[in-house]
Parts: sequence; structure tokens; C-alpha cells
Amino acid sequence: MAAPCRDLTGLRRGLAAARLAPGRRGANKLCLAPFHHRAPPPQQQQGRRRQRQGLKVVAAISEDLPRLAAPGTGKGAPEGRRPEKVLVRAALTVRRKHKEDLKEALAGHLDALWDMVGRSVALELISTKIHPRTKKPLHSGQASIKDWCQKRGVKGEHVVYTAEFMVDSDFGEPGAITVANRHHREFFLESIVVEGGLPCGPVHFACNSWVQSTRELPGKRVFFSNKPYLPSETPPGLRELRDKELKDLRGDGTGVRKLSDRIYDYATYNDLGNPDRGKEFIRPILGGDNIPYPRRCRTGCPPTDTNMLAESRVEKPHRIYVPRDEAFEELKQGAFSSGRLRAVLHTLIPSMIATISAETHSFQGFHHVDNLYKEGLRLKLGLQEHLFQKIPLVQKIQESSEGMLRYDTPRILSKDKFAWLRDDEFARQTVAGINPVSITRLTVFPPVSKMDPAIYGPPESSITEAHITGQLNGLTVQQAVDEAKLFILDYHDVYMPFLDRINAIEGRKAYATRTILFLTKAGTLKPIAIELSLPPSKAGEPRPSKVLTPPADATSNWLWMLAKAHVSSNDAGVHQLVNHWLRTHAVMEPFILAAHRRMSAMHPVFKLLHPHMRYTLEINALARQSLISADGVIESCFTPGPVSFEISAAYYRDHWRFDLEGLPSDLVRRRVAVEDASQPHGIRLLIEDYPYANDGLLLWSAIRSWVESYVQLYYPDAGTVQSDDELQGWYHETVHVGHADIRHAPWWPSLSTPGDLASILTTLVWLASAQHAALNFGQYPLGGYVPNRPPLMRRLLPDPERDAAEYATFMADPHRFFLNAMPGVLEATKFMAVVDTLSTHSPDEEYLGEERDEPWTGDAAAVAAHDMFTADVRRAEEAIDSRNADQRRKNRCGAGVLPYELLAPSSPPGVTCRGVPNSISI
Repeated sequence: MAAPCRDLTGLRRGLAAARLAPGRRGANKLCLAPFHHRAPPPQQQQGRRRQRQGLKVVAAISEDLPRLAAPGTGKGAPEGRRPEKVLVRAALTVRRKHKEDLKEALAGHLDALWDMVGRSVALELISTKIHPRTKKPLHSGQASIKDWCQKRGVKGEHVVYTAEFMVDSDFGEPGAITVANRHHREFFLESIVVEGGLPCGPVHFACNSWVQSTRELPGKRVFFSNKPYLPSETPPGLRELRDKELKDLRGDGTGVRKLSDRIYDYATYNDLGNPDRGKEFIRPILGGDNIPYPRRCRTGCPPTDTNMLAESRVEKPHRIYVPRDEAFEELKQGAFSSGRLRAVLHTLIPSMIATISAETHSFQGFHHVDNLYKEGLRLKLGLQEHLFQKIPLVQKIQESSEGMLRYDTPRILSKDKFAWLRDDEFARQTVAGINPVSITRLTVFPPVSKMDPAIYGPPESSITEAHITGQLNGLTVQQAVDEAKLFILDYHDVYMPFLDRINAIEGRKAYATRTILFLTKAGTLKPIAIELSLPPSKAGEPRPSKVLTPPADATSNWLWMLAKAHVSSNDAGVHQLVNHWLRTHAVMEPFILAAHRRMSAMHPVFKLLHPHMRYTLEINALARQSLISADGVIESCFTPGPVSFEISAAYYRDHWRFDLEGLPSDLVRRRVAVEDASQPHGIRLLIEDYPYANDGLLLWSAIRSWVESYVQLYYPDAGTVQSDDELQGWYHETVHVGHADIRHAPWWPSLSTPGDLASILTTLVWLASAQHAALNFGQYPLGGYVPNRPPLMRRLLPDPERDAAEYATFMADPHRFFLNAMPGVLEATKFMAVVDTLSTHSPDEEYLGEERDEPWTGDAAAVAAHDMFTADVRRAEEAIDSRNADQRRKNRCGAGVLPYELLAPSSPPGVTCRGVPNSISI
């Protein structure tokens, strides 16, 4: 939408020639009076050339432009007379890199030289109209950027270049512009503003795209104006271009992708393993009939030498393919790279120490864990301290001539260093921690497994009424169930099928856990029983299991601590493999791929989704490269190890349902809420002080209102939804190709009405923004202290019958036994370094509800609806701040209790434990 009476840089200019023009919904409201052009005398031409050379051009509405052409006869021209020519200017805003290496600097100078000899950047306007005789779109003819060479030395991040066109006065509104980059290197084009002697007024093109050299990708790039069009409303002059652009983005499904390509296509996860390195690096293919899984972006890499079905890997530091415009921009790449370098250095040090001395494999005491934050890991290996001074966010420490590197203190230790030891804090983290989406209300006692009893034995839990009756404040077990006082973390069925393989791995030990929690009168939770189960020794036999209850003496206290650690380890695995990776990162990727393949950039739904797709393909590709790959960070640092993503795939196959991924539906599914039309959000929480749900519902409501308002602008009835070929193609391809393995599931929502569309889009925006933020940005602040939440366990509980010597060791030194059961120094520091990077907001983060500076749409009604959304999000943030100061809310306010800010929308850069970006960007 044109910004009235101001240019894009905020500099006000006189607009005496401006007038308001009526138009359809979404038309630009600011128009310039038309002007006509006749060639002036040569002397006057030279004067005007000098005038234009001295004119500072910005990507703006300019009062100077009409004076560049003489007035014509306009509407007074006799019929049959050829249209007069009018002068139109395009102002292109190009973003330059902050830093250029020598090669890039030389290429820039070379481009300037090429520009001088005519190898310039060429533009062409395309009208929304077609020629009445040929029925082809009206073209302006090519015009070159005039001032590329002259502005080579201009300082600053943004440079504005200009090109001028002479077009017929009846050319119509420019609806598209083509760009041919005849230089040697790509450039990043932020926007184009076309203004001049056309009745439509200034036309904005929000580009935000890399334009490749025609030497790299022959052909022209096309950009459409910011005016949204449903497919059926596409102006005649743009229809062919709209279809061609989508066809180009889809590609033909063949060939190896180049980093400069802009092709979106699908593939299975057949690149996690590396069979050419050895059988220990073989991993199953995720996706297909055998192991259902969402699809990922296709790279076209050739197969491995030893398995034609497995794709060869692109290892660091080489870049893995994503469509060019999906790659991190410079600020984001710089922040991510510095975080990755910091992680490498953090990991390098304990790796070196572990190589030199076996004594450092385990922490020798809690004070050694604390020293990671107080003193760091001592380097007696000749590493120079100046190496670390250049790394952001890492504190410099000096001690004589000895260098060291320390970790930032996790927020979980900031208010009460010993809070993690308490049962109430263990329980509080189930509703206000890193993984607040697993807790479920218990409706049947004892809990029952859904696994095949012929294989896994009797389905009933070993927890009995005798175990918990004394913990229920005088209630019977049935009364506690009926009054919604009992809740459960149930990881039994998630882990049980994989335990034999996990426990066979050296240095890995796990149980399938169940934890029952009781809701107290104070509104807080407390754990009252933990069940630790192992697989039966023979199919169908009872499972070996232990049931522990809150301790009564020193020995039972240490055993209880170990049991809670195993529960936390189960929880950490489910959080990372299922709730975080699968239910946000992986399931969103097919929706994003299909959006680019099936919906034009002009489509209003694409415009709505666009900010919520930013960087997701890139971060997912980087995850495949180093996080979720064979022997990657997840396998190295989490208990399930090589079977990690089989656990993720099993959940997708058995439990994931898109129709239940919206917040209210998920809360009802987990029975922590019931439907209640009298409540503001249509549900009533059964845990009233549930910070994740309380704050999430505020953001869910704001997102839903915004999406519904936006959808109503374009889809007044079911017919408009059903007849939108691009919209229907997007959803059909997402389900039938992107989620092909479960495409026949009966629960997929239909897309037939505006309500259906609003519901689907609300869920997608929620998953990409608030849900991901709640699960991601607390990883280091709340999980960086490993004893509080060990991602990996190395020992089972001591058992005098199974191993009398081990039990004697435990009794003699329970403190050492506990630490030896935790991750070792190498695993712990590697985990801490990685989640520190993953918890970091980059400087260019775009947050939910932020005001949008660029003219992302030409529809004034859509802009107004987004302004309402911005106000709703601000009110939600104020409410969250107020709740964190309310002492009645004991799960987020109290002595030593951390406030819950993971769903507070705004944040500065860095590790802040707050902030809701628009998209899954890390």
C-alpha cells in the first residue's frame, strides 16, 4: 500500500501533483496526476539531463518526477491519435553486505566496469492490461539502471538505483517488473517503487530476493506488485506470468540442485545416515510405507556408493541446498556462525581434555558443574586467550597466563540455585518449563498401556492405590480422579519398544517412565509416584518395574533423585525428538514447500503465511547436516542415541494429528482442559495456574482474530474457497505429497469454507510462532544446568539383587554415583554449547505482531487488520507481565520462582528466555 504523503525513507515531500483516486479493494490510494511528454529542444534536453544528474533519487514518491516531462494534451487529444508518451521511473533498493571479502570486492569492481560498457541490470515493466489486438501483455521495453557504476563507492547498507521508461499514457498499471542481472554476481533486491505519469500512482514491489546473474541462471526474474489477487481476479496481463513463475519454482523433479536455484521440491529423509562410512552410520529412511514421516526439501544429491536409496551427505563446512531466498541473510548468518563457532570451541576443550585424561570423563562433584559457569574449563593446552575474545557473548576471563572459557549461568540457577532439588520445582516445570505440552490428566487408575500385551506383557501399570493414597490430602484415589486432581507424564509406550536397543549402547541406560502428579489446593503440582519399567525378558511376561514414592530417609532420597533424573531424561528426549523437532520443524516443512510451489506471491494467503515461513527450510537443512544426522548432536547427547528418530517417526505414525495441533484442541486432547462456551477462549483449564496454557491462549486468540479478519477480506463464502485453484492445490499437495504416508487419515480437516481456511491457517501460524518459541528458547536458560534436566543417563538405579557391588558403591558414595549416572563432561558441555546456540535470538529476528515497515500488501483493509493484530499482541504482552507479578500465581511468581516469559512476544537479541519470532528460524 502506498504510504500517504511520505516516501519510504520517512522524508516528507510536497505532493502538489498528487490526487486521490478511487479504486477497488486493495487499490493504491495515492495517485499522481498523469503527465505527457514531448521531446524538448536540444538545449533544454541538456539542461534537464544536468538537472536529473544532480537529483538525489530515493525509492520514494517524488514531487520532482512530474517536472521531468512537459505537459501534453492528455484527455483532450483527438480520437484515433497515437497515445502520448509518459516518463516513468523505477527506484530499486538494493541491500549490500556489511562485509565483503576480497573476492566479492573484486567482483563488485568488475560489475561496475561491465556496467559502464553496457552489461548492466535491465528492467522491463509489464502492465496488468493486454494489447487489444494481440491479446498479449503490454510491455514497456527494457530500461537499464543508470547509476550502478556511479554508486559503487556509496557507503551504507542500502543503495537506491534508478531506471526510466517511456511508456504510452494508456499503458495501465504496472503489475509486474522483470529484472535481468547481466553482472557477474548476485545482488539482494529489497524493493522497487515505480512512479511517474500514470494514473495509478506509485506501485510498490516487495521483492526481498536474490537476483542471480544471467550467467548463472539465464532468463529474467519477475516480481509482482504488492497488490493481492486471487487466481480468478488476476488481471489479464499477469495471468501467463503468474502460471510461469509457479512452474519455474516447482522445477521438473530432476537433477542436482545448485545453491543459486529457486526450486522447491520434496524428498524423504534419506540423508541422515552415511553408509559409506561404515555400518554403524547406516540409518533407516524416514518417509515411505515402512517408516512414515513428513517430507523435506529435495537437494538432488547423488546416492551413496553403498546404498542407492540413501542420498550422499553434504558435510560441514559445505553448504547444503535450500532455495536461494530461504538461506539466512547476513545478520542471521553471522549470529548463527558465531554461535556455532562458540559451540565448537566449547566442545573442543572437553574433547581435548577427555583425550588426555580419563579422570575428566565424569564430573567429580556438583562444584565442578558450577565451575563451568564460575571459572570455565581450564586450558592447559597452549590455546591463546585472544582466540576467544572475538567471540560474542563469551565472557573473557583472565587468570595469570592461563586461558579459560566459561558458560553463561543458566537462568534456572539465577533466583534459587537449589530449586531444582525440590519436588515442587520438578512438578512446576511440567507446566512452565521447556516441555509444557506432555502433561495429561489421569482419567483411569491404574494407568494402562496401549501396547500389545502378547509382546510387552500385562498393560496395567505397577502403581497401586497403596503407593499414592497417603499423598492425596485425604481423598481416595477415585475421588482424586473424579475431581481432576491427578495428572501424569506418561512416556511408557514411547520408550518401551526401543529400550533393549538403547540399553545395549555403551554408556546409555533408560527406563520407560510414568510419573503421577497431584494438584494441591494451592494450585501447584507435586510428584507422588514414579514408575520405572524395563522390557520383559520374554514376550508376554510381566515387565520388570520399580515404583518409587517421595522419600522418607537418606537412601530413598537419593533413589528418588535418580528416578526424577530418569524421568527428566525421558522428558528431554520426547521434548526434542517429538514436541520440538517433529511437531514444529518437520511437520511445517511440507506446508512451506507446497505454499511456494502452488500459491503465487500475489496470492493473499501466501502473503499471510510468508513471514511465518522465514528461514525454516534453512534451519531444517542445517539440522539434517549436523543435529539429527548419524552421530550428530542429538544422537551424541540424548539417551536414545541412534534410535532417536525412530522414536520421532513412531509418534508421527501413531499419534500426530494436524486437527489437534491447535492449542485449544491439544489442551482438550490431553484432558487438561474441557470445552466451555462461557469461557473467553471456549475452554476451561483444569490446572488454573498453567503458565504455558494461560499465556498461549492469549496469543492463540490474537492469531485467530487476525486470521479470521484477513480471510473474510477475500473469501466471503464457501464458493470462493472451493473455486480457488491455487489454494486447493496448496492444501492437496501438502497432504498428498508432503504428508503422503498419512494422506488417507480420516482426521485431515476439509478445506471447503472460510471457517475451514481460517482454522488451518491459525494452526499453522501458531505452530510456526508461539508453539515453537515455547519449546525452543528456554533450552539453555532452563535446561543448561544438566543435573536439573539430564538429556542422557548412563546408569540404571542401583539394585542389590541385580548387582550387589554396584549397590555397595552407591551406598558408600551416593553423590558420586548420581554424578556418574549423569552425562559426562564431554556430553554435557557439547549439549550445553548447542542448546545455547539454539536458544539465541538473532539481531534480525522478526517477532509476532510487530509493525511491518515494508508495504507487504497493497490492500489497506489488510493493513488495518494487521494493525489490530499488533494491538492485540501488545495487550497480551502486558497481561503476561502482569501475571508474572501476581503472587497468587505460584507457578510463575514467588520466592526463587522464575517468571514465565517464553510466550512474551518481544525480545532483544541473545539468550533471553522470551520472545516469539514469526517463524521457526532457529
